[in-house]
Amino acid sequence: MTTILHLDASPRTDRSISRRLSRRFVDKWLTHRPADRVIRRDLAIDPPSHVTQAWIAACFTPEDRRDAAMRRVLSWSDAAIDELEAADLIVLATPMYNYGMPSALKAWFDQVIRIGRTFSFDLGRGDWPLEPMMSGKRLLVLSSRGEFGFEPGGPRARFNQLDPHIATCARYLGVAADAIHTVAVEYQEFGDDRHALSVERAEAETVRMAGMLAAEALPQAVAGRASA
Repeated sequence: MTTILHLDASPRTDRSISRRLSRRFVDKWLTHRPADRVIRRDLAIDPPSHVTQAWIAACFTPEDRRDAAMRRVLSWSDAAIDELEAADLIVLATPMYNYGMPSALKAWFDQVIRIGRTFSFDLGRGDWPLEPMMSGKRLLVLSSRGEFGFEPGGPRARFNQLDPHIATCARYLGVAADAIHTVAVEYQEFGDDRHALSVERAEAETVRMAGMLAAEALPQAVAGRASA
């Protein structure tokens, strides 16, 4: 069985394009693999707290020395990391805000990229002391952008702070660079035929990705049953 962690970051609900794509992906996936598990986390409805001094103090206190207040301040983080650990595929739906990610999504990354849970720290490694503690996961980013041309070589590629930031952080989610897939809708602020075509293409690509990734997950499921 494959476990999907389905994350939505858009504060819009019925008008959100990224949410529409993520729903389409999950629905299509389940037509291929109805027994798979989906963990749903809505970062706009239940936004993560921002990192505080108390959070940092709790995070860097050994687990066996944390008091009740420290455990409470880390409870959201612990639950979110448990979901991440269980996931084989992360489906992340987000708009591009000011060329980067919404604050709720940034806060989620800050809550789950945590010493002792998702990365280890050892100065014995020299100038690269951080090491991810998870591996083997895939990430699908479904996003919407008001402008256009954010792809490599595009006229606004240098403004794109969303995709590179996600890709940099993905290492600590257990996702390798070649295991990230991105589908984007552009021209949203223009609302013209180019936007309509971008939506159409993104929806088709989302459906295609669901079929492709579900098919790639099938051998893992068969292998798991054979070894059970």
